[in-house]
Amino acid sequence: MPSRLHFGEDDFLRCRFAVSPLWETQEVVRMLKRPERQGYHAHWLRRMGRIAAGLDLTDLWLLMPQPGYCPDWLCPPPIGPAATFEEEIAAVRASDPEAAREETAQSLADTPGALELPQARAWLRHPARMIEHLSDLMEEAYRALVAPDWPRLRALLEADVAFHSRRLAEVGLGGLLPEISHRFGWHAGTLTVEHRGRHERRLGGQGLVLMPSVFIWPDVVSTFEPPWQPTLVYPARGIGALWSEAGDRAGEVLVQLLGRGRASVLAALDEPATTTALAHRLGLAPSSVSAHLTLLRRAGLLTARRYGHQVLYERTPLGIALASGGS
Repeated sequence: MPSRLHFGEDDFLRCRFAVSPLWETQEVVRMLKRPERQGYHAHWLRRMGRIAAGLDLTDLWLLMPQPGYCPDWLCPPPIGPAATFEEEIAAVRASDPEAAREETAQSLADTPGALELPQARAWLRHPARMIEHLSDLMEEAYRALVAPDWPRLRALLEADVAFHSRRLAEVGLGGLLPEISHRFGWHAGTLTVEHRGRHERRLGGQGLVLMPSVFIWPDVVSTFEPPWQPTLVYPARGIGALWSEAGDRAGEVLVQLLGRGRASVLAALDEPATTTALAHRLGLAPSSVSAHLTLLRRAGLLTARRYGHQVLYERTPLGIALASGGS
């Protein structure tokens, strides 16, 4: 049976998008344990496998039963549309020990025998120590596995938000949600979500957080019980090209026409991105990327639009045709 979220009038006014480095950290840890999630990340695994193998993630995996409940306190809904990891992990460290103990016990109960483990018993006796220990592990995982690629990941996630924000304005929430995933259905103010587990909830004026994720594919998550704000997590657009090197995709004809630098920049824009993200992805100086973007925009191959404090560049139809024909 699907999960169902029932919207009232006020809920439509309180729907928002968010990007969360804490969530990506949780999901990359989960992905390392689940081969069915690794299909799009083979290049990343080859590059980061030795680093990942050097981390002891056993305690985090213990609270990620499949299927089952992962405690909300360990990865709560994002506190803002673009919160930093430091802000998010500070909120985790400030979790109420008694609430964390209850949620942790619920999660451990979903893994046969877990409640009898010495580590689990220690956590439930001393939840404040548990919070400190698991927060430290989550921060270690972020620094080792997510932070080195966060500019690239953030650019992809923000491009997804920009795209779906435009679609929201064009087709409304009821039209957008089934577009985001075939697992989402909409009828008469009720969202249905086909996934593991089942719950039913009236949003009650809290609205809904829509959050793209790189490492959650192919799953979706409709998560967080009261008092947490309801959140819908879905695979971000464009993950298929996330780890490929843009320079390898710039065909020789495109290189001959534009020059290697501008061809690489145009080829890299499978999804909208900022100057900084492109520079990180291509290994070029931001000033060089900025110059290429300016010329490509003047030639009618790119457009630019502001997203918060950043400017996102994306191909025009002419740029898409040229990049496709040149690769």
